[in-house]
Amino acid sequence: MIPVYNHEHAVSAVLQGLLAAGLPCVLVDDASRPSCAVVLDQLAELPQVHLVRLAENQGKGGAVMAGLRAAASLGFSHALQVDADGQHDLQNLAQFLAQAHQAPQTLICGYPQYDASVPKGRLYGRYATHVWVWINSLSLNIRDSMCGFRVYPLAPTLAVIDSVPLGTRMDFDTEILVRLSWRNQPMHWLPIRVHYPADGISHFRLLEDNLLISKMHAKLFFGMLCRAPLILWRRRYGRRRWRG
Repeated sequence: MIPVYNHEHAVSAVLQGLLAAGLPCVLVDDASRPSCAVVLDQLAELPQVHLVRLAENQGKGGAVMAGLRAAASLGFSHALQVDADGQHDLQNLAQFLAQAHQAPQTLICGYPQYDASVPKGRLYGRYATHVWVWINSLSLNIRDSMCGFRVYPLAPTLAVIDSVPLGTRMDFDTEILVRLSWRNQPMHWLPIRVHYPADGISHFRLLEDNLLISKMHAKLFFGMLCRAPLILWRRRYGRRRWRG
């Protein structure tokens, strides 16, 4: 499942890498500009490619949620999320898929292995999020909450999406992991190499998205305080039925 917003120059290579691995693909057009929409229309003509088009821009989180729902409606039990900008090294793909087959109830998450191309502002900003995630999840188990390379088991993921309003932009990737951790969702972490192309397009808005992420952490913090006894009780006794 690939959320796409104006990545017409990179998405074709990402899609071809996934198709070469034998994976059917859901492309989610998050109201891209016409030049990108044309490319996506052409890609949608390929076998095993399904296109979901959003009439208005929803943000990355909104596009991911639309893609996960589409994958479930097509009868799939799991969905691999891959960013459209080509940052993720698909050579790691087989390892992620093998782990998902071995542990189908587990959310398989990538944690990034950056090269020298990573913007330092983005790299250092992640550390503040790591600390807040550990606080809000009452755990050190979430190794990285911002990497968009994951294999989601759809049933538990959609149960969270359908039960509580989630952030629809860059805050989604972190919030869904914290809320799943509250439900005692099993997670497994694998390294994924990440490269930022010199001519790549980033839709991360430094001021707006950092403010949005800060609000998300504050919301999760107070949500954690209300839920803390139940979260800890369920972890102790292995109970998983609880609305988060």
